[in-house]
Amino acid sequence: MAKHELPFALAFSSFLLFVTVVSSSSFSPVDHYLINCGSHGSAVDLDHRRFDGDSSPHSPLISASHSVSLADSDPRPGSSPIYHTGRVFNRPSKYAFSIRDPGAHLLRLHFQVLNTGLDYSNAQFYVLANEYVLLNSFSIEAIWNSAVIRDYAIRVDSDKLVIAFVPSEKSKFAFVNGIEVLSAPKDLIADSAQDLNSHKNKRIDGLSKNALETVYRVTMGGPKVTPFNDTLWRTWLPDDEFLVKPGGSSKAYYGGHIQYQAGGAGREVGPDNMYNTARIIKSSSDSIPKANISWAFPVEEGYKYLVRTHFCDISSLSSGLLYFNVYVNGFLAYENMDPTKITNGMLASPFYADFVVDGGEGNSGILTVSVGPSDMSVARAVDAILNGVEIMKMNNSMGSFGGEVCAGYVLRRWGRTRNGDGFALPLLAGAVFLLLIGSVAVKRSFRFGDSFVWSRLALEVPEGVSKLSSIQVSSNKV
Repeated sequence: MAKHELPFALAFSSFLLFVTVVSSSSFSPVDHYLINCGSHGSAVDLDHRRFDGDSSPHSPLISASHSVSLADSDPRPGSSPIYHTGRVFNRPSKYAFSIRDPGAHLLRLHFQVLNTGLDYSNAQFYVLANEYVLLNSFSIEAIWNSAVIRDYAIRVDSDKLVIAFVPSEKSKFAFVNGIEVLSAPKDLIADSAQDLNSHKNKRIDGLSKNALETVYRVTMGGPKVTPFNDTLWRTWLPDDEFLVKPGGSSKAYYGGHIQYQAGGAGREVGPDNMYNTARIIKSSSDSIPKANISWAFPVEEGYKYLVRTHFCDISSLSSGLLYFNVYVNGFLAYENMDPTKITNGMLASPFYADFVVDGGEGNSGILTVSVGPSDMSVARAVDAILNGVEIMKMNNSMGSFGGEVCAGYVLRRWGRTRNGDGFALPLLAGAVFLLLIGSVAVKRSFRFGDSFVWSRLALEVPEGVSKLSSIQVSSNKV
């Protein structure tokens, strides 16, 4: 079978660190804003980070006159202090963050209902970030019983990031508890990935110019990874609730050092606590198991998703023994993967691979990820492994994560451009620009010899992208 180089993004981690809690503070973003909304003072969250109040003179809150601060009269036991206060907006209001380090930024929005006597059934609103619509008609009632964090990666090329809260036409107010804005590591978002939506190998470019919303971040075979143990303060959920076909798999744990290699991406791509656990298929006889491990993730249809698969061979006794296939949404994404070939023969050395798929294509809103033995798998050895998965929703051509609506439309409906306060101009200009250029991700046919930035090896995939018909996942399994 003819082979081609794989045009997806693959990265090696750049330095060796021991598995320690202290190492989680190694990343120091240039732009670093942690905002405790609705508070005059600062609050330290459960991960020992200080969130500054937004009522101070130096706060990025611009539209304070259109809002009120609220404090929870009966905070939930054990909840983070940032959920003890909140800010309510009765008109379009904004926070403007000065940006010193243009490029990709991480943006997290924190929401939790406060015990204040406020009727939250009247809260339905939009959240905009520069030209992007992050939330469309978001309802507080949907998060009544627990805190919700919406997690985004957004490219900011200007000197300002403007986050706007806009009540919907039938709503009385918008609401937020906390905001995080952080510079992202330069190598966190690759610009290219393999497109698995056709029968020809293509690569999709321009990913670093898109906005992404992380909808799932999962560690396979291990316990929950908390923000305190992640250099980018992320949460990685256990995979148990997403595992639909165990395939005779078992959990693996590695007690040694994860071998982050020099010359590639930093460990901010994935923490030690994720890479030192995995789900594996292992043959105990002379026969190779004929089963895959499959995970299923409910997603919103009508969007493309960036699927990042994390690998680290923590189970093989020596190099060259592990060969397996990777499937995403039923497509054969990688055939006969040999991790130690990718890592120059080093075991316990992590890397990742990025793929783009249509959400829930052919599976009624379910996105699937599977690994299983290949034709080159070896008996009495590990025959498949997966350490972690991230699933990121990509904005549509209107710059929206919430349907066919653009930031300009949301702002024009309120008529704010006529008030002369400059509220709508930066957002509206960005939205118009985004509509003019359409989708920033441009597909092109993949040709032999194409390469990607971070790989030091020529990786191979089948010439055609095949569909694995055996993966059928019902939505009632998750």
